[in-house]
Amino acid sequence: MAIQFLPIIKAVAPYVAQVAAYAIPAFTAKPEAVKADPVLIKQIEELQKAATQNAKSIHVLAENMQQTITGFETAAEEAKKQVTTYRNLLFLSLGLSGVALLICVYLLLS
Repeated sequence: MAIQFLPIIKAVAPYVAQVAAYAIPAFTAKPEAVKADPVLIKQIEELQKAATQNAKSIHVLAENMQQTITGFETAAEEAKKQVTTYRNLLFLSLGLSGVALLICVYLLLS
């Protein structure tokens, strides 16, 4: 089932960092905001710090996800090469077995 989600993840991964970059300014304080309540100001600052940290974490996660996808693609290419090699060896061994069988039949009938 994870293979079905791989194309979706590949399509979404490059845009996660961009979305995070656009979302950060939405959480910044407005200059015209009334600063009457110090508790409210502190809560806003904490939310801004948390949003910034989340955006950084999402960016790191997106980079790691891209590296993982690249690793999956490399492993898939190597596995494909191995399958091709094994298939060629199989056909070679089947051909040699056929030749050996024909030689045995010839020798038995001679």
